[in-house]
Amino acid sequence: MKVILSADHAGVTVRNEMKDLLTEMNIDYVDTGCEGSGSVDYPDFALPAAERVANGEFDRGILICGTGIGMSIAANKVAGIRCALTHDVYSAKLTRQHNDSNMIAMGERVIGPGLAREIAQTWLETEFEGGRHANRIGKISTYEEE
Repeated sequence: MKVILSADHAGVTVRNEMKDLLTEMNIDYVDTGCEGSGSVDYPDFALPAAERVANGEFDRGILICGTGIGMSIAANKVAGIRCALTHDVYSAKLTRQHNDSNMIAMGERVIGPGLAREIAQTWLETEFEGGRHANRIGKISTYEEE
């Protein structure tokens, strides 16, 4: 698995925690920023990361901003992306099992590094169930193509 990791200025601390987690899990990743606490625009980080997941360069992506909302909205504008806003472990598990999410977004101002680590690890370790869920994902893909 190869993961792209990106954050805006409000997600740097949790982004650094994600780097440690991915290293510990022996998962290849690329960190695309941002650096520092100077204000930046989240679409400048979410959209390129989502495009790289959508084009198959990366299997999954993790996005961090203040609330996770802006990053998830931006990422979901890219065809083929299913980015879930996750602030609990249960949702992280279910979004993989049922929605085959290929990106998650989390908010550093909403959750701390410890919970973010649990969420990401669960999300990374959970497989898509397929079955009836595959049909539902197919309907989304068909809509995107129209």
